[in-house]
Amino acid sequence: MLPWVELGRAKVPGGGEFRLMQRGQEFTIFAGTIGLMSSRQSGSEEAMAKIAFERVGAKPKVKVLIGGLGMGFTLRRTLADFGPDAQITVAELVPEIADTWARGPLAKVHGPSIDDARLLLVVDEVGAVMARDKYDAILLDVDNGPEGLSRPGNDALYSHAGIARAKSALKPGGLLAVWSVAPDPHFTKRLQQSGMQVEELKARAHGGRGARHVIWVATKG
Repeated sequence: MLPWVELGRAKVPGGGEFRLMQRGQEFTIFAGTIGLMSSRQSGSEEAMAKIAFERVGAKPKVKVLIGGLGMGFTLRRTLADFGPDAQITVAELVPEIADTWARGPLAKVHGPSIDDARLLLVVDEVGAVMARDKYDAILLDVDNGPEGLSRPGNDALYSHAGIARAKSALKPGGLLAVWSVAPDPHFTKRLQQSGMQVEELKARAHGGRGARHVIWVATKG
C-alpha cells in the first residue's frame, strides 16, 4: 500500500490543527487522526449544492453563502449549476486552505473555481460573514456535523442562537442547508424549533455508493 505523505499543516483559529496528506492520487485533510474530507468522496457535498439550485436557482442575481471551502466540492457544483449573475460567497476560516493549498497541491482538485468572477472568497468565520448580508441560500459544511470536531467554536453555529443567526441572514423563502457525516436528532429538533420548515435528506458520499451522509434543509417562510 502506498504511504501517506504530509504536504502541509495549518493551525485552526480557536484551536486544533489540520494536516493535508497525499497517498497516490488521493488527497485528505485530517484533523488529528480523523479524515475530514477526501478528494475521492464529493457526492454528498455536491448534492447539497444541487438541492440549493433546485430550490432557489431560478431567482435573478441569487446570493449564496458557502461555509467552508475545503476541497471546493460544494463550490464547484454551485458554480456549475447557478447562472452568470449569481453571487457566490465562500467563508473559509483557515488561510492555508483558502490560498496556499487551493492554489498549490490542491490546484487540480479545485480547477478554475477559485478564480471564477462570481466568487468572493473571504477568510473569516462564516457566522461573521452571514451577518453582513442577506442570502437566498446558506450552505454549511464547516465540520463533520453538529458535533464539532475540527474546532470547538464551530459548536455555536449549530446552537439555537447559531440557527437563529442563519435564519436572520436568509431572505424570505431562503434555505439553510447543513451537511453532516451522521444523523443528529438533537440538531434536527433545534432546527424544527426555529420555525423553519425542515427536511432531513440523505446523500451518498461517492455518487451512488459509499456512506450515507445527512443534509438538513431548513426553509424560511
